[in-house]
Amino acid sequence: MYYIRAHYFSMMTKITFSADEALIQLSRQRAMAENTTPNAVFRSWLVRYVAQNSAQNQYPALMKRFVHVRAGRAFKREELNERK
Repeated sequence: MYYIRAHYFSMMTKITFSADEALIQLSRQRAMAENTTPNAVFRSWLVRYVAQNSAQNQYPALMKRFVHVRAGRAFKREELNERK
């Protein structure tokens, strides 16, 4: 049996931000407490930030896919807010 390993490398681009020194220090402390780094937290945030825009752009197409779905009737406000 043979195993094939594929390695995918991506280019990392370095960027520089400016922030208050106290804020940077607090971010380092929090990241350390969470067993991570400020860079890792930023990369995670950047992925979510980009995905959010993508989700907003996909919303109209999603709604078109559900155009055939009908509730059967109009619901009253009390019914919509009812908690069971």
